[in-house]
Amino acid sequence: MEILKEKVVLNRLSEVLEDRGKSQIWLAEQLDLDFQTITRYVNNNRQPTLSRLFEIAKILKVNPRELLNS
Repeated sequence: MEILKEKVVLNRLSEVLEDRGKSQIWLAEQLDLDFQTITRYVNNNRQPTLSRLFEIAKILKVNPRELLNS
């Protein structure tokens, strides 16, 4: 029997970046982080810490709740 894992989407960073017309590279530069780290956040392979989430929200000028998948 094959068990398939569904990917859980915890953040909406990809959608918010697209809505704001910003790229992953731009966000990586703003945060002084490696592009691969941002890619992991965007693809929901890794989640930003709470403090990083607030920092991202401030940079993107959105409420932190907008970055979370409800």
